Amino acid sequence: MSKHLETAKQVFEIEAQAIENLSLLLDEQFELSVDAILQSKGRVVVCGMGKSGLIGAKIVATLASTGTPCFFMHPGEAFHGDLGMVSPQDVFVALSNSGETEEVIRLLPFLKDNKNVIISMTGRPESTLAKNSDHHLNIAVPKEACPLQLAPTSSTTATLVMGDALAIALMQARDFKPHDFARFHPGGSLGRKLLTKVKHDMRTQPLPTVAADASMKDVIHTMSEGRLGLCIVGESEGIITDGDLRRHLDINPTDLMKLSARDIMTANPKTIQAEAKLSEAEELMNKLKITSLVVKDQEKLVGVIQIYDLNK
Repeated sequence: MSKHLETAKQVFEIEAQAIENLSLLLDEQFELSVDAILQSKGRVVVCGMGKSGLIGAKIVATLASTGTPCFFMHPGEAFHGDLGMVSPQDVFVALSNSGETEEVIRLLPFLKDNKNVIISMTGRPESTLAKNSDHHLNIAVPKEACPLQLAPTSSTTATLVMGDALAIALMQARDFKPHDFARFHPGGSLGRKLLTKVKHDMRTQPLPTVAADASMKDVIHTMSEGRLGLCIVGESEGIITDGDLRRHLDINPTDLMKLSARDIMTANPKTIQAEAKLSEAEELMNKLKITSLVVKDQEKLVGVIQIYDLNK
């Protein structure tokens, strides 16, 4: 193994050990922290300096997307006016591995006077920040992955994981569902599938349709023009896919052109209503192991939705 690969492996092992160590440090303070946030009528304010601040911003993003109102506050900006955004109902989550970060420590008098619940994440339970918090989450790590023991590595990973644990515990306590997640992610793939209806993404006119007595020449021409790899027979009386054509060519290539659409179509194709969600269409296609559904508005043929349309 090369020197570089060996270094990477060592980093993985050290940081994995740091995460494993976190589970041994968990105590009732974690439960009390979750309860404090659940009982709060305000928001969660996450604050950290330097690398802790960068991790704090990610924790805020996770909390917000899983149903916990929150925002990130830079401690420097907080001391110069941003503390005006902190209401007494807010829960203040302070991040500092040493527990002695000056920019964070000097916010404590205001937070105490403002009657905020303070939750701290530090690697030193005896630190100033930990001792002046209502609840302390211990994120101590055996060592940093940095060989000089200077660059925050394992400690920032531990902070991030503790933040994730907090967010997921809150998420489950609130019975947060996929639909709730989609509401906060309307631009994402999951949000689109759960919130968008089939009628918004289905293929519409001109649909590739043929009569039941249409010749194979007409079927092939219509399928080629439609560019969906299929054609619909009548008002969804049946469906013919390019796979159907290939199978019939394998079975009896000399007689294929003598057949009509009715002879090779799959009768009563699977359908879905235009008002259904994209997620329902995806679930049905995966369950039936098919790639296309005929779309109807009540009993009227209005379109086709394909599995490829769901992952745009």
